[in-house]
Amino acid sequence: MEKRESLGSRLGFILLSAGCAVGLGNVWRFPYITGQYGGGFFVLIYALFLIALGIPVLCMEYSVGRASRLSIKPAFEKLEKKGSKWHLWGYVAMAGNYVLLFFYSVVSGWILYYFYLMATGTFDGASTDEIQKAFEHMMASPQILITCMLIVVAITAVVCSIGLQKSVESITKLMMIALILIMIVLGIRSLTLPGAKEGFAFYLKPNAANMKKAGIGNVVYAALNQSFFTLSIGMGGMEIYGSYIDKKKSLVGEAAIVTALDTFVAITSGLIIFPACFAYGISPDAGPSLIFLTLPRVFVSMPGGRIWGALFFLFLFFAALSTMIGVFENDQSFLIDLKHMKRKTAGVINGVIIALMSVPCALGFNVWSSFQPLRKGNCVMDLEDFFVSNICLPVGSLIFCLFCTWKFGWGFDRFLEEANTGDGLKVSPKLKFYFKYILPAIIAFLVVYGLVTYFI
Repeated sequence: MEKRESLGSRLGFILLSAGCAVGLGNVWRFPYITGQYGGGFFVLIYALFLIALGIPVLCMEYSVGRASRLSIKPAFEKLEKKGSKWHLWGYVAMAGNYVLLFFYSVVSGWILYYFYLMATGTFDGASTDEIQKAFEHMMASPQILITCMLIVVAITAVVCSIGLQKSVESITKLMMIALILIMIVLGIRSLTLPGAKEGFAFYLKPNAANMKKAGIGNVVYAALNQSFFTLSIGMGGMEIYGSYIDKKKSLVGEAAIVTALDTFVAITSGLIIFPACFAYGISPDAGPSLIFLTLPRVFVSMPGGRIWGALFFLFLFFAALSTMIGVFENDQSFLIDLKHMKRKTAGVINGVIIALMSVPCALGFNVWSSFQPLRKGNCVMDLEDFFVSNICLPVGSLIFCLFCTWKFGWGFDRFLEEANTGDGLKVSPKLKFYFKYILPAIIAFLVVYGLVTYFI
């Protein structure tokens, strides 16, 4: 069995964890649902739920990882009571990590292609219809979608095959630092545009009228949902990074830092997008089309738009690639821990599996568009996203929560001891009731509500 690797620094752990969490949920989904659900109040409620929900569950994943020094299935096997079956969730979590990459690789390919279009000046002087046709051409072309997907998977597999410290950690560090710097530059540029003040106010100034228009219940649920999913908790994606770190720092402090960095990226994405939308008279609630149809119109209208547009899609690609690397590393750990493979062998096998199994998602937008699972208008990606977002992440988080707080699992005392080992913030024993009863109840509500409303 290949000797288990470890991360070289605390900064590497923080940036790698943040890289796994930071993705399209931050820089694509967060801005458009903020626009749809009224701006400032949504952001405020989202931040409160992150503190109350996201940090505790993230801390639990880290604790299971650090206590076991293994990936999710063998971690549960090591920590669970004899005869219990918690480790069975490991199979579902492993499937979730693979399925996530089956569609995430395709969407990452869209972003790479748009970076190419922006950088080569394809959109220079383009009309709204021409921008629409460019998107439709991409989605209708299996060649474009599969080629871009293969490039993304190849980059990810190579990075994760070389080594944890030598490649995964070092490259993610550089990529995350570059991502943050690009975001700051784009944010400053967006805030200096004429009319940006109105976009800033819409985004961050609480407005009761906007919240009422969207529906108070809808706003609260959307904020709860976004705060929960933004950290990629529940499938062991964060558990594996806990298994790579030492015990010098307590885990709630590390979870808080990673959550803050994840939130910084999400908030800054909005600071880039909303002022620019208001400056050029674009609706801020354009929905999922905001990135691929609306923003190119903004960049076309902006002086130096080719440069700013290319930078934006480069930043977006770094965010997507960091998640690809983070989740792929989890897949690596499955084969290394369970099959005792060498890292390079695991990288080749995982790369081939993910490349082949991503093809159906790419074809689902064109050749296989008639296949509409779950409900009318769905595609292959919707089915895969449903499995990950509505089952694996929320159910997995509930399982982690119960495992870490109830005696028939690992137990609150053992979790508390692991989480509080090291310097830094501590989990108070007084939070036991909240962790044991209230937190699981909130997550269970999210699971049931999400499944019921999906089909209504």
